[in-house]
Amino acid sequence: MKKILFLILFTGLSVFSYGQPTLPATKTVDAKDTYFGVTYNDPYRWLESIEKPEVETWFKQQADYTNSILNKLSGRDELIAQWKEIDKAQPPRIRAVSYENGRIFYRKTMPGENIGKLYFRQGINGQEVFLFDPKSYIKGKTLTLESATPSYDGKKIAIGYSEQGAEVTTIKVMDVDTKKFLPDSIYPSGGVMNWTFDNKGFYYMWIKSADNKDPESRLNSKTKLHILGSAISSDVDFFSNASYPELKIDPSVYPFVSLSEDSKNYIFSGVGSVQPELVQYYAPISQSGAKKIQWKQLCSASDKLVRGFSVIGDDAFAVTHNNAKNYKLIATSLKNPDWNKAATIVAEKPDQTLEYFINCKDYLLIVHSDGINNHLSKYNLKTKVTTSVKLPFSGTVGISCMDTKSNSCQLGITSWNKPYTEFNYDAVTDGLTPSSLNKPPVIPASFKELQVLEVEVKGHDGVMVPLSIIFKKGTKLDGSNACLLDGYGAYGMSATPYFDVLLNALAVKGVVIGLPHVRGGSEKGQEWYKAGYKTTKPNTWKDFISCGEYLIAKGYTSKSKLAGTGTSAGGILITRAITDRPDLFAAAICNVGCANAMRLEFGANGPVNTPEFGTVKDSIECKALYEMDGVQHVVKGTKYPAVLCVGGWNDPRVVAWEPGKFAAAMQNASSSGKPVLMKVNYDNGHFTQDKNVTFANFADQFAFVMWQCGHPDFQPKK
Repeated sequence: MKKILFLILFTGLSVFSYGQPTLPATKTVDAKDTYFGVTYNDPYRWLESIEKPEVETWFKQQADYTNSILNKLSGRDELIAQWKEIDKAQPPRIRAVSYENGRIFYRKTMPGENIGKLYFRQGINGQEVFLFDPKSYIKGKTLTLESATPSYDGKKIAIGYSEQGAEVTTIKVMDVDTKKFLPDSIYPSGGVMNWTFDNKGFYYMWIKSADNKDPESRLNSKTKLHILGSAISSDVDFFSNASYPELKIDPSVYPFVSLSEDSKNYIFSGVGSVQPELVQYYAPISQSGAKKIQWKQLCSASDKLVRGFSVIGDDAFAVTHNNAKNYKLIATSLKNPDWNKAATIVAEKPDQTLEYFINCKDYLLIVHSDGINNHLSKYNLKTKVTTSVKLPFSGTVGISCMDTKSNSCQLGITSWNKPYTEFNYDAVTDGLTPSSLNKPPVIPASFKELQVLEVEVKGHDGVMVPLSIIFKKGTKLDGSNACLLDGYGAYGMSATPYFDVLLNALAVKGVVIGLPHVRGGSEKGQEWYKAGYKTTKPNTWKDFISCGEYLIAKGYTSKSKLAGTGTSAGGILITRAITDRPDLFAAAICNVGCANAMRLEFGANGPVNTPEFGTVKDSIECKALYEMDGVQHVVKGTKYPAVLCVGGWNDPRVVAWEPGKFAAAMQNASSSGKPVLMKVNYDNGHFTQDKNVTFANFADQFAFVMWQCGHPDFQPKK
């Protein structure tokens, strides 16, 4: 089915002249793949060998050249200074909260602090106790706190940290009372899943290698059981394809194990991938110590369970799209699960999609969306009655319950122009009081001048595409405004409103921000998701293009002032938008983006993504991947917009060679004379908690596209 030729056609990398970086020449090779009788050229295949010195040199020269250009732009440092000033004005931020045996554990970031630290309290109003600072733990290392999982008795906590955004976790165990680490240390790993109920050990994700550039590093992962004090080499392969070959677990997925304090008679397992439909198993907890557990299927992909799953006693609750394009909430018994005959807890709504649900002591708390704003309701587990909950203002709702043995929860609301505000929520009375954990944020007065308009744009095929527009009050619709259009459209993830300080800092400078709700998300339900999926994926970037055309037609911007950006899976959207309509954009950002879809499955995180995008091993999906592939659609001699590609050197999700190959193709093909740059973040992965790195990264991106859009604040320094 596949033939590959690999012959070097051109050699020679540029060198520095008197220390001044120059744009390196990029060689091409005669690499070809033949799938199902069609040959696809891949002249930049050599850049995939990212571990080789010549490839490292190419990226380093590209990075140095890019930095030499970006360093000359005005406005960039001013953005960083503004973001830091806003950050210093904020109250302390508490995130990643967990509760065990009366103790509350959390990550707290102080105003102006770069990386959060780990603390705990005895009760919600207890005295705060410091536990762990990733910044100072290892001298000379840039670490971030990935996870903190307390034991059920609250006396120990498994701390997971990683370096420079690599998402490869080191697990250490701390005695909470003494604040001392136990001898146990595990590396590499994908993190801790659950402690055992007896608090003597924990389940964790074992991975083959810490090398994110190794395409096999994440294959055949395992859930292992570690008993405190025992040798890591003796850890049990608790759940994997190797230990349960009869389950036929695919090498690309991540096997997991979970326990629930709401259903302590069972142990649960499953496989994780980007496929939204859940695949899970369960067994009596009494079997957890057996050499071979008799796993019983709890749900398969054919049951179409998505978005949420909870077990309470012998009852299992889940969201499904089975005969419910806007989703509904159903339940079945663990004694004899049958999802085809499951009871309907909350029926499908014709005008709202069911986003998620959680449980507390006496209620299921359920969040729906009308496409933009969320709506909260609660289902009484005793009376089986559902009632609506009135919210103080509209927006995106986040709700959590630390202790499911109580009805006290935390509820937060945010929107495009309202910052995240958190409340204590009493599920019995629906009472809302100021949060015991997070105080309301402080925003500059200028941010209050922003307004939001929600419109629908006619797509290429007549389908109406929602578009959110953020702009400063008094903005003239005369085509003179710079505009940044930011899209995603994958995995059924909706572009839900949230207050983005980074983007809003651009908006107060007169930049119009466009946020299109393209197909591939699920703003309009399951059908909206599937309309931007595999063979229908072109709708994703065509919707993006339609929204750009709308903004121009209505006078928000013009072709010479329109920039587009896409991150991660949004790399498909942006690279195909500018290769399909290069005339429409002045500039574009491919931020850690999937720019080479036909080669995605050959990266470390690629195989697990084939359920979303497809595989070249299937004739139909192969053609769909070709349509998604930005690199494959670069045509020599075309007047392309200015392009900034961004790669994280430690990125485990999208290896830097994907945006790198797109940058190389654009540099050799574009006839517009506009810059094509490859920015490499050597201190970052796909993302990072490190605010200094984040601020610098996005300031570079925004300054580049605003420069190319002619914004006066971002021109080269004199």
